[in-house]
Amino acid sequence: MLSSSSKYAINAVLYIAVHASAEKKLRANEIAEAIKLPSPFLAKLLQNLSREHIVSSSKGPKGGFFLTDEAKQLPLLEVVKSIDGVERLEDCVLGLKKCSAEKPCPVHFSVQPFKKKFLRELEENSIEHFAEKVKKGETYLFI
Repeated sequence: MLSSSSKYAINAVLYIAVHASAEKKLRANEIAEAIKLPSPFLAKLLQNLSREHIVSSSKGPKGGFFLTDEAKQLPLLEVVKSIDGVERLEDCVLGLKKCSAEKPCPVHFSVQPFKKKFLRELEENSIEHFAEKVKKGETYLFI
């Protein structure tokens, strides 16, 4: 359902939401090290997220990445949209090109309710909502 790029982008955005601010920006290499990603790959993801105004950045000795209060209110789905688009969430889990209620794959009806619920969760809950769960220790970015 989610590409590796989307998963990494979600991890990065939530890490930034938890650990950075306009006063305390994080460098790409710090984020990459924390979430165990190659720095060049993460830098590309962050560039994309920055272009979409999800992540903010500044250059210079005190530069780095952070999320504005406005960006924290965005639905987490915006991260996925900026990396993969929502079509990826609608793709058949078995990879069939034409999977629908009219022509279902063998697991279509088992997976469809989960996919709808997952999409709704990403649409209805903000980046800040998920970041707060991490801050409170209810969910984890690292295990």
